[in-house]
Amino acid sequence: MALLCEFLPVLVSIGSHQLRNAVVLAPMAGVTDVPFRSLAWRFGAGLVVSEMVASRVALWDTDKSRARRQAADGVDPLVVQIAGGDPQMVADAARRFWQDGADIIDINFGCPAKKVCRKAAGSALLADEPLVARIIAAAVAAVPIPVTIKMRTGFSPGQKNGTAIARMAEDLGVRAIAVHGRTRACRFEGAVEHDTTAAIKAAVDIPVFANGDIGSAAQARAVLERTGADGVMIGRGALGAPWLPGQIAGVTGELSLADKLLTLREHVTLVQAFYGDAGVRVVRKHVQWYLEKLTGLGEPLWRRDLSRRFNTLDNAADQLRLLDGLLPRVAA
Repeated sequence: MALLCEFLPVLVSIGSHQLRNAVVLAPMAGVTDVPFRSLAWRFGAGLVVSEMVASRVALWDTDKSRARRQAADGVDPLVVQIAGGDPQMVADAARRFWQDGADIIDINFGCPAKKVCRKAAGSALLADEPLVARIIAAAVAAVPIPVTIKMRTGFSPGQKNGTAIARMAEDLGVRAIAVHGRTRACRFEGAVEHDTTAAIKAAVDIPVFANGDIGSAAQARAVLERTGADGVMIGRGALGAPWLPGQIAGVTGELSLADKLLTLREHVTLVQAFYGDAGVRVVRKHVQWYLEKLTGLGEPLWRRDLSRRFNTLDNAADQLRLLDGLLPRVAA
């Protein structure tokens, strides 16, 4: 794992914020909440990003919005990602979230989810370069802190305009870019391609982070060699494995199965505490992701059945008792 450090830049900075390493936990809606970010940071991620927050003013003071952009204790800087298609609304949201404590504002031009794209946000915006420019310019002008963007290689395989957008973003004051190696039309299907990311890195002078299907240090190393990127951003590979970014950075070594189970239990308790009664439901997807990856725990069919049993439990104590019963199985 530590060999990847030879390929990571010694220092990567976003504005005045020097990252402790160049492996970033991607913003993921419904995933990178305070409990998840706290764990990934403790295991050694160089930067963690909040869940996507809507720019609509009517949503700023909802419990959900406040929770999504809440700072995690000990994690610095606080990066809040905004989704929206109206330049003034994005600017207003950026200003408000900066006033609430955000250190970096990230703008989402990468989410392919239909419910986001239907609202002219996320990766759907890549089809309208002038609008992208207006959104970026408005956000940069609104706040005295760095603005970054997460994007895809383009709107469609026939419209890979990622390089043009990256140049424009740099000219408008964006301080770093993360690139998922698929177009909006590709969603998460088909092979990821990093050639466009390499072209983007060659076209700009600001830090570029390569993202897409990176699930190990070996894959991260290959992507860095291929793209020349300044770092990598880890998304779905970290589901059920909050230690992965730190492992890729060479900060955290291999974990035993018992250590992974203890992390799972801690994650469950953090989610239960953070969300209160709702945590019993929120944590179910995380447990499923852990169990899918804990291959040493038992056969796939047994782990799927365990996940189904966990999902039937409707109180926190029963959830913890089920997980506590797994440790003797590992020790045996």
